[in-house]
Amino acid sequence: MLPLRKQMQNIFQDPYSSLNPRMTVSQLIAEPLKIHKYYKTSAQTAARVAELMEAVGLAERYVNTYPHEMDGGRRQRVGIARALALNPRFIVCDEPVSALDVSIQAQVLNLMMELQDRLGLTYIFITHNLSVVKHISDDIAVMYLGQMVEKTPSDELFANPLHPYTQALLKAIPIPAMGYKNKITNVLKGELTSPIEPKPGCRFAPRCPYAVERCTCENPRLVEAEPNHFVACHLVGQR
Repeated sequence: MLPLRKQMQNIFQDPYSSLNPRMTVSQLIAEPLKIHKYYKTSAQTAARVAELMEAVGLAERYVNTYPHEMDGGRRQRVGIARALALNPRFIVCDEPVSALDVSIQAQVLNLMMELQDRLGLTYIFITHNLSVVKHISDDIAVMYLGQMVEKTPSDELFANPLHPYTQALLKAIPIPAMGYKNKITNVLKGELTSPIEPKPGCRFAPRCPYAVERCTCENPRLVEAEPNHFVACHLVGQR
């Protein structure tokens, strides 16, 4: 029987810098188990490490391998196995595939989704890649300079974006088609508001093509513009 679940763990962005180069794969995965004294014997710990390696698709031959001897995809699998070691309920995924090749990204994302279904995990997935967001997310919260500007289920966001910033983000997604020339029709202009000392009003107003005087002096509240679709914009429903 597995020990009681720890509530939260992390999967980090760079699978090389987040792994101790002086430790082998088995030592890296076993580290949280030893710190929290989950098992009484080394044999029990080794059995759990082998179970985790199998769960993330790492062959047994990598058990004594060091991070520099592996490619980025396998290193990230080690990071995922380490995050799963304490049997968490909630995992914070901080740009977990941004440092990987595109071909490897899909493999790691599919693995994470499979583990989510099998283990009943909840992810908060932080990323700038909207294609990844669409692939893995149930609900999406769009942030701008530290504030949430839109929140809704994934399908609804891509079908009906209401905030000007979300609309610009979606129009900037390149279309991978032979001969297609991607044209961004509403390139954002203007200066970024300082995230340290933001000016009064909507933080997106200096770059928003629809901004009015109210936007520069009053910060919009996050309101439910449509069922289960929340937006922070004074002009929602008026454009």
